[in-house]
Amino acid sequence: MNRMRVEKITCSRIPTKQGVFQLCYYRNNQDNKEHLTLILGDISRESDPLVRIHSECFTGDVLGSLRCDCGPQLQQAMQQIAAAGSGIIIYLRQEGRGIGLLDKLRAYNLQDMGYDTVEANLLLGHQADARDYTVAAFILQDLGVRSLRLLTNNPAKIAGLEAHGLHVSQRLPLTVSPNEENAAYLQTKAERMHHLLEVESAPALIAPPLNGQSARNGRPFITLSYAQSLDGSITAQRGQPLALSSAESLRLTHQLRASHDAILVGIGTALADDPGLTVRLVDGRHPQPIIVDSHLRTPLTAKLLQHPHPPLIAATDAADFRRAAALEKAGATVLRLPATPDGRVQLPALLHQLYDRGIRSVMVEGGAQIITSFLAAHLVDRLALTVAPLFVGGLNAVENLPVNGHGFPRLHNVQTQRLGQDMVLFGDVSFEG
Repeated sequence: MNRMRVEKITCSRIPTKQGVFQLCYYRNNQDNKEHLTLILGDISRESDPLVRIHSECFTGDVLGSLRCDCGPQLQQAMQQIAAAGSGIIIYLRQEGRGIGLLDKLRAYNLQDMGYDTVEANLLLGHQADARDYTVAAFILQDLGVRSLRLLTNNPAKIAGLEAHGLHVSQRLPLTVSPNEENAAYLQTKAERMHHLLEVESAPALIAPPLNGQSARNGRPFITLSYAQSLDGSITAQRGQPLALSSAESLRLTHQLRASHDAILVGIGTALADDPGLTVRLVDGRHPQPIIVDSHLRTPLTAKLLQHPHPPLIAATDAADFRRAAALEKAGATVLRLPATPDGRVQLPALLHQLYDRGIRSVMVEGGAQIITSFLAAHLVDRLALTVAPLFVGGLNAVENLPVNGHGFPRLHNVQTQRLGQDMVLFGDVSFEG
C-alpha cells in the first residue's frame, strides 16, 4: 500500500455559539472519505495545542440521540477549546466505530434485543471497534502539530497517534452523563473497551432499568432520592429548607433527574422550597414534575407552574373544583384520585395513572411525609441516599412506619460512593419480612 498522503482542499469560516472556527476539508489517498477539521485560533503559536479526535455520529451529533455520549462530547470539546482560545477538532468519517450508518442501525436493533454494543458489532461480522487514527495523525502533521493535549476517554486514540510519531503530552477527560438509554452502553465501553470512564465506580449515576415486578403491577419504577444529615435529619425544622448536599452530590442529583421520566414531591416540599425540579447542572432532559397535593394548596405563583413541562398535580376527588380550575388555567394538569381514610391521595392509584400516561420511571425527592408514605406502601424499588457529614437534630426523613415488626424496608446490592465530603448509599429495596 502506498504511503498515506493528505491534502487540505479548502477552509471556510464557521461561526458557532462557542466561537468562530475554520472548517477545513481534507482528502487522502487511502479511504476516499471526506475528513474535516475545525480549527479555532492560531494553533501555530501553541507548542501543545488542545485536540479532539471525534468520529462521526449522525445519531448523536445531529439528532441528539440519548443512546450514546457522542454529541455531548463534541459539544464539550468545542466549549473547552473555546475556553482555551485555540485548538483543533478532527472529525473523522468513521460512523458507528467504523462500521457505517447502515450496520450501526442494525447493531442498535441487536442491542434492543439484549446484546451489548460489542456483541452487536461482532454478530454483524465487524471488529468491536473498526476505527483507525492514521489519517488523523497525518492531518495533525500537515497542520504542523508534533505534540498535543488530547481530549479523550479512549486510550486507543493515544496509541494510534503515538504510533505515527506524535507526542500526547496530556490526556484531558470528557465527562459523560449517564441516562436510562446509554447506561449499559457506557458500562460496556468501560468494561470491554477499556475507556477511561467512571461509570463503574459511580453506580448511583446510572438510571435503573424497568423493574419487572413494577412493570407487571402497571406502575413506574420508583427511585427514592434525598439528602440527610448524620442523624437522619432532612431539615432543622418542618417547613424550613436546609441545603445539605455538596456541589458534587448535587450534580449527581441532577444526573438522576435527567435519567427519570418524572420527578415527584409532596406539597410540603413545594410550599417550603418552591423548587424548580429542572436539570441544570448536567446535560439532559427535564423530568415531568409531579406534586402530591391532596387539597390543592399549590400557590399560583409556584415555580413549578413555569416548568418546561407543566406539572401534574395529584389531588383527591374531594379537592375544591374552583381551585383546580385556577391551577389548570395556570398550566397545571390536576389528577383527581381516590383518597385514603385520612384524606390523602392513594399512591397506588396515582402510580397506575402515571403508568397509563407513559411514565415508566419516577424519582421521588420528598419530603418526610412522602418518603414515609412510599416506604410504608412498599412502592420503592431503588434508593439513592446522600449523607452529609453534619448533625442537625431536626426533622427525620422517615417517620413511623406501620409495619408491626415485619416487612421493614431493606437494601440489597448496596454500593457506596464518596462525592466531595458526602457519602452516597445506593441499593435496591425489598420489603420481605
